[in-house]
Amino acid sequence: MIEFQQVSFAYRGAAPHEAPAGVHDVDLRVDAGTCVLVCGGSGCGKTTVTRLANGLAPSFIPGTLSGRVLVDGRDMADLRSWEVAAHVGSVFQNPRTQFFNVDSTGEVAFALESMAWPEEHVRARVHETMDELGLRDLADRDIFSLSGGEKQRIAYASVWAPHPANLVLDEPTSNLDGDAIDALRGYLRAARARGTAVLVAEHRLWWLAETVDEVVYLRDGRVDARFSGAEFRALPAARLRALGLRARDVATVRAPEASAARARGSRACAAPPLLSLGNLHASYGKRPVLRGVEASVRANEVVAIVGRNGAGKSTLCRTAVGLHREDAGDVLVDGAPCTPKERLRRAAMVFQDVNYQLFAESVEAEVGFGLEGGDRPSAERVRDILRDLGLDAFAERHPATLSGGQKQRLAVAACIASGKRLLVFDEPTSGLDFDSMRAVAQLVRALAAEGRAVLVVTHDLEFIACACDRALLVEDGRIASEAAVEGDLAALRGLMETAEPHRGAAETARSVR
Repeated sequence: MIEFQQVSFAYRGAAPHEAPAGVHDVDLRVDAGTCVLVCGGSGCGKTTVTRLANGLAPSFIPGTLSGRVLVDGRDMADLRSWEVAAHVGSVFQNPRTQFFNVDSTGEVAFALESMAWPEEHVRARVHETMDELGLRDLADRDIFSLSGGEKQRIAYASVWAPHPANLVLDEPTSNLDGDAIDALRGYLRAARARGTAVLVAEHRLWWLAETVDEVVYLRDGRVDARFSGAEFRALPAARLRALGLRARDVATVRAPEASAARARGSRACAAPPLLSLGNLHASYGKRPVLRGVEASVRANEVVAIVGRNGAGKSTLCRTAVGLHREDAGDVLVDGAPCTPKERLRRAAMVFQDVNYQLFAESVEAEVGFGLEGGDRPSAERVRDILRDLGLDAFAERHPATLSGGQKQRLAVAACIASGKRLLVFDEPTSGLDFDSMRAVAQLVRALAAEGRAVLVVTHDLEFIACACDRALLVEDGRIASEAAVEGDLAALRGLMETAEPHRGAAETARSVR
């Protein structure tokens, strides 16, 4: 059981503009065997709630706390860190920040070893957990070789292995493909059935809509509305939009009118390819990842790259922009062969983990960081970009103090400001609410309309509907098929459903329903 009693938390900062707002007067209760969803706009306080529930704040993240946070009836303030860890298992928004080992199996074993389990019991529980969650194919893997989605699945396995009485998950599906999300839903239902209290902070609603017992909506760090699971499932779509929330049922997602989509597509088709990939091969060490990719992207076009976790989507994009050297094949930009070094000068990319690319001391400085001379955007241009992405109020803040969704938007802002003609975004809407996702989609479309070619790696069907002209399915390092993005998205849904599933994960999800 997790309980908040009139909890307020203010982050410590030298000045008000240097720290996030925190939360105010939060009352919340997650009983054993129930699932509570905390949602709201980016920066509303969801992550702060999870940090209080798992003891990170204020023990490791300094700030001022008032009220009481209880876990299994005990005041969090009276518990030492190892006692909190024994009661609460946490999956962070960025799983990389919670890893202690360099191999996947060692990571799953870490919590058990920290609790001084006998070696034979640790080995047995690790094997049991990997089998239960359908992760046998990820055993004994180098953590750094895993995709973002695979890392999230290992992070969940590592916290589930001790079977904690409470689970706290912050944006756990941000990098997961559809099969892995389906499996995670099954995991949480199974945990709830065993009597586990589950607290989830999340923007994506569709996968949890039929599972949650209560939904707590935050605005500006305060509880603005509460809904029982039944009340939430009955909310009209218009009410969800008014709250700035994502779709509750992805089957209702539609693309813009077909005529508009065709008009966009016809403009793109009239232009020669800006980027062409021919028989492209790439690997990590001795492990092949790309196996003969054939693809092209034209100016004025936004192309989604979809497929399961680990299929090669991010590697394809990193190779396209010159961040990863190809083993063989051709990469043409504007019809001419282009070396990796040349591509780095002509392309810009937003990484899946944006913490790798935020360097400046303020949000405003980050937008033009590293750009010199005529490439550097004017102060007015920087203000316009920040305003379009809803970041103007944070211009003086340090990027490290932003929420995950705000950091994502800041990285997008810097990519836009670069002025490059080839832009690549790797999961640009992970951690974003509906309004922020739509703002990014509108900017991406505007960039394409200016003559740029845009590649987007994404599992976000709502974003694809808003922003993309077509989607390419990556399977086993190849482009397996493609579909236009229009109307009821039937072709796109069919394409995504034919993606090779994580066999173990899919079977696990079915077995626990």
